[in-house]
Amino acid sequence: MPLYFAYGANMGVEAMARRCPRSQPLGLARLMRHRLAVMREGWLTATRDAKANVEGVLWRIALADGLFVKATQPVVVAGGAKRALIYFGANGGPGVAEADYIAGVLDAARRCNLPGAAIAQLERFAAEADVAVPSRAAPASAAKSVRPRFATPFDRA
Repeated sequence: MPLYFAYGANMGVEAMARRCPRSQPLGLARLMRHRLAVMREGWLTATRDAKANVEGVLWRIALADGLFVKATQPVVVAGGAKRALIYFGANGGPGVAEADYIAGVLDAARRCNLPGAAIAQLERFAAEADVAVPSRAAPASAAKSVRPRFATPFDRA
């Protein structure tokens, strides 16, 4: 079963259970040198940005479940780097997130216990979409935290 990195609605356990019933969440992961953007259609995508990272969830999926992906990229997880399937949207926007979609993404991010900076970015997208989502502490989760020793060889202390 291949690995899949989710940074949008597919971070949510309920959403993945509907789309890919045999999928298993493995924990938090980070896509290096990318940033989140909202496509013109209102959905999230990841675009290249040498100074940013995208936080998300790594899943083990069954290809028979039919999840659509476009590329494989290395992602950083607690145990090191792994290659994962990733969906990249057709455009990098600018756009405004679809309200129900971004509310669901923000809820999934909190349930997965994504880092505060990632949640704050999603809250900004939600505010742009006029979604009233109060800030609150992330609930406890079984997802493992990602704390790589260094992101690139240049980050070594």
